[in-house]
Amino acid sequence: MTMSSTTLDRKPALPGITASAGPAASAGPVGAGGPIVGNRVELQLLTTLKCNLKCSYCSLGVGDVLGSQTELKYSIDQLDEFVRTHLDGKELYVTFYGGEPTLNRPLMETVMKRWPHWRFQLQTNGTLLDKVEPWMLSRLSNILVSVDGGEETTDGYRGRGIYRQVMKKLHAVRGDIGGSVTARVTWSNPATSFEEIDALAAEDSPFDWVYWQFVADYQYDEDSLEQRKAVLRRLVARFFERTDRLYPLIPIMGVVRNKLMPGRAQELYADRTQCRVSSHLLNVMPDGGIYPCPDMMYVRNMKMGDIKGNWLKPSPLQQTAEMPCSSCEAYSWCRGNCMKNLWLGYVKKDERYRVGVTDPVCELVRFLGREVDRHDPQAWYARLPLPLRRRLIDCEVYEYVEIMP
Repeated sequence: MTMSSTTLDRKPALPGITASAGPAASAGPVGAGGPIVGNRVELQLLTTLKCNLKCSYCSLGVGDVLGSQTELKYSIDQLDEFVRTHLDGKELYVTFYGGEPTLNRPLMETVMKRWPHWRFQLQTNGTLLDKVEPWMLSRLSNILVSVDGGEETTDGYRGRGIYRQVMKKLHAVRGDIGGSVTARVTWSNPATSFEEIDALAAEDSPFDWVYWQFVADYQYDEDSLEQRKAVLRRLVARFFERTDRLYPLIPIMGVVRNKLMPGRAQELYADRTQCRVSSHLLNVMPDGGIYPCPDMMYVRNMKMGDIKGNWLKPSPLQQTAEMPCSSCEAYSWCRGNCMKNLWLGYVKKDERYRVGVTDPVCELVRFLGREVDRHDPQAWYARLPLPLRRRLIDCEVYEYVEIMP
């Protein structure tokens, strides 16, 4: 089902949306010190909480979020009113998110036609990419395709045959995609190998960039930290081997950029944390509720706004004195890692989570920085051709992911 331009001109409710006027707006335009820090806003629209896969580590499975909302409850006009009230004058980019966002393609189409001047990104498991209209693919600045490494690792978390299915679909539509394609890797398995990640970054890979995030789960016991460090050591060495091609691993690129030019980690968002949930990321649930972190939408006191109610307040996920960031060796270039991890470990004081997840992830980030320093990034950068310097410093994908893994 698609919506015609004639239908859009009448500004109806979105397909699958139950229109509701909601209470009167409770907040005025965002000014200095308001909910949005800086001039950019990432509006992450969860088109549905339904998914066609059952990944074993899915964060939306916490609190029974996954599948809890399959139809939208706000209208296109309510979204428009919210944007005009709270985000006026800001540079907006939309990430279509889920569940699996392509299960509600009519919403994607409607938003892209209603606001054609915005930038658009899609985060998808990749299994339905061939169902997305070519014109929509051509308008996407970036597509984050979720894989977990190579075929065996990915299928182990997502189901038999998923990796090959995703690659087949991606190759089929690659020529229609207007922007970049990024492998979005959740590094869950400590046995994930250098070869798996390196293959995703190869010159013949369908991916332009590779991004990984260390899983926020209890996967760091025994020797798993050392296993990951061994892979990181090889990835960093591989990054600095060449100056005729940029090894397209976003976390390493981001660390190098921030070490060379630490102001870049601060200038856009008034020295706030690198994690976007503190400054300008709005996750809009299908019912219109807004949360800062897509992994914490089960925590009701994290709610920071509502589309139907037309209100917005600052994110409750902010750096606090209880967090050890300011005294950390990595702070000048990390600017604060995952706020969910830090909040659970140091604000909520969940000791098991801090020891089992927060501190190990921070240790891996510090280790990554030390490995980068061992390769003298300043000298390497001095040999880099100007076009590759620009790609390293100004890569657009930095805006779409957290950079720090």
